[in-house]
Amino acid sequence: MAVKQLSVFLENKQGRLWKALSTLKNEKIDIRAMSIADTSEFGILRMIVSDPKTAKEALEKEQFAVSLTDVLAIEVEDQPGGLEIGLDLLNNNNINVEYIYAFVEKKSEKALVVLMTENNDKSLELLESEGFSILNEDVYSI
Repeated sequence: MAVKQLSVFLENKQGRLWKALSTLKNEKIDIRAMSIADTSEFGILRMIVSDPKTAKEALEKEQFAVSLTDVLAIEVEDQPGGLEIGLDLLNNNNINVEYIYAFVEKKSEKALVVLMTENNDKSLELLESEGFSILNEDVYSI
């Protein structure tokens, strides 16, 4: 099952990141995981948040370009090589990982990984068949 990731286009100038995060704070939206990829002129802020739909609406109201994307969120062993097992499985099945970021859940011994692949459905099927725990909307409240 996929989870919704919020992607926000940010001009690379003072105050834009603050404004986006301030907007979420004002809506009482928690950020569960976050990643920023940037160039000299702009960045893409990717987040898993507690309420993706409300977050998108609030950011659009503040003139941000925002999209919701389905991504996979999986649990991996929080030890050296824990992530490599899943990546090896995808690689051996010719599935490219487009991007990835991770976070650690406070209530678990596992690390949580968010990933976007060129074929999320096939990736989900493969990872589940190998016993990976796939997270659903519960990730929004971690």
